[in-house]
Amino acid sequence: MKVMACLLVALMVLMAFAPAISAGEGKGGALGFFVGCCFGVRSAAAYNDGKDLHWREWGQLIPVFQIVVSVMDGIDGAQGVTSAELAARFGANFY
Repeated sequence: MKVMACLLVALMVLMAFAPAISAGEGKGGALGFFVGCCFGVRSAAAYNDGKDLHWREWGQLIPVFQIVVSVMDGIDGAQGVTSAELAARFGANFY
């Protein structure tokens, strides 16, 4: 039973890396996989489009700072901030 569970886990890992490895040049790969796992599909798609990760997204990885960044993101969302406004404020390279 343990062997079957290990094989299933290995299969799931291989299935996760297969699309990332077979992606086109300059897209996906191991870093695209990391961005997708840690920041979600929207950030991964933006990264694959050539956008950089904003410092607020990297802040999600730091345990205590994560709460502050999440509240800041929530405030921006409640105020109705759009991607176009964020691009004007922080630069089109991020949004």
